[in-house]
Formats: sequence, C-alpha cells, structure tokens
Amino acid sequence: MSAVRNVIMDLGGVMLEWNPDQLLTPFQPQPVLRQELRAAIFGPDWHLFDRGSLTEAELVDRLERGTGHARSTLLEIIEAVRGSLLEKPETVKLVRALQQRGFDLYCLSNMPLSMYAHLRRQHSFFDVFRGVVISGEIQMMKPEPEIYLHLLDRFGLRAEECVFIDDMQPNVDAAQRVGLHAILFQNATQCQQELDELLANHHHL
Repeated sequence: MSAVRNVIMDLGGVMLEWNPDQLLTPFQPQPVLRQELRAAIFGPDWHLFDRGSLTEAELVDRLERGTGHARSTLLEIIEAVRGSLLEKPETVKLVRALQQRGFDLYCLSNMPLSMYAHLRRQHSFFDVFRGVVISGEIQMMKPEPEIYLHLLDRFGLRAEECVFIDDMQPNVDAAQRVGLHAILFQNATQCQQELDELLANHHHL
C-alpha cells in the first residue's frame, strides 16, 4: 500500500465559508424568493464565470439581461460574495498541523480568477500550499476528471498517494474515480477523524 503524503484541499465550504443563502438574505429576506434569486445568480452563467469562460463584466451583463435585476444590485451581490468568503479557522489549524507533520498540501478549487486574486490578498493561509489549481485559470472544473489529472500531472503526484477533501459529494466521487483517496468535508473535527483513520491505514513514511 502506498503511503498518503499529499493532501489536496478545496476552498469554498472547506477552507472558506460559503453560504449563498446567508449572503443573499440582505438582498431578499423572503425565503422562497431568495431561493429563486440564488438559482438565478448561481446558475449556468456563474458556472461559466467559475470556469473562466466569462469575465466578471461579462457575467454582470448576462445576469442583467437574464434576471432583470439592476446592474447596481448585481455588482453589490458579487461584492457580497467576495466579502463572504471568510477563513474557516478550524480548517486552517488542521492544514497547518498537517504541514507540521510533513504532508505536502495542494489546493483545487472551482473559482473565477478575479475572486481567487482577491482571496490571495486577503488570506495568509495560502502559504501552506505547494501548488494551487483554480478552475478559472485552466478552463476545467470539478467534477470533470481532467482537472484532477491536470493537478496530478502538473505537480508530479501519484493518485494513490493523495487524499482530496471537498464539501461536494460529486467532486469527492469524481476524485475517487481517478484513483485519489477522498473525504467529504462536513466540519474540521469530522474531517480530522476521517483523515486520521485513512492515514493510519496508509502509513506516512
């Protein structure tokens, strides 16, 4: 059995808070209408933004046409998204401890480049990562197998020596299909326990 020596972290929902419902509440306090707003904002056009196929300006143009919301409101929502991606301190503690134990850390995230650039300036935890792959930079996205293979290839990693941590089940399933160990993140405590079990079975040399 190969030793697991690399830990690959997702950003939103794992390293960073991601709660679309909460961030949209000031814009639409009514729950049913808020669900509609969420579906309208974080729909196919946002997906293209994440992939790097649309710039932020192009996204706003499309949403303005597609949703009927005022441009000023859409710009405020995008700012609110940027501002809501706050560090999850327990996960940051977890990755720093893993680094101390000698594991190599990587990051794999579906995120537009403009958001990522902002986060790099905002957060100091990026120094733990030996490598970062962002969907908006390479026009590939989780759960497509290509993005996982791209990360392995780019950093010369072997799938069986890596564990991938993400809060979305389809992304975890896709990672396992290309041969990575994977953990569905619910919170830092649960993640730590599952990691410890995995590492006990795949001794780190």
